[in-house]
Amino acid sequence: MLHEPAAKHEKDYAVSYKQRLGVWMFLVYAIIYAGFVAINLIDPSLMEATVLMGLNLAVVYGVALILFALIQAIIYNLLCLRQERIHQASAGEGN
Repeated sequence: MLHEPAAKHEKDYAVSYKQRLGVWMFLVYAIIYAGFVAINLIDPSLMEATVLMGLNLAVVYGVALILFALIQAIIYNLLCLRQERIHQASAGEGN
């Protein structure tokens, strides 16, 4: 039984774009997460405040962080896919 890759891998011409985008998106997320940590360090009692439909700030902020990460992942995927298609189109014109 052969153990070969399921898909053919070619050179990724969008890798530098993907790296830059990933780093910037991580920094944005890290800053927002740092706000969560800062609230817990500076004044943890703020996390007990009811802010939305009977939920406290800790729950709302935590769920928002999770949802924000999922939204970032979808955006990252769409932007990278678009960039790959641009590179594929330009490679096709060069032939």
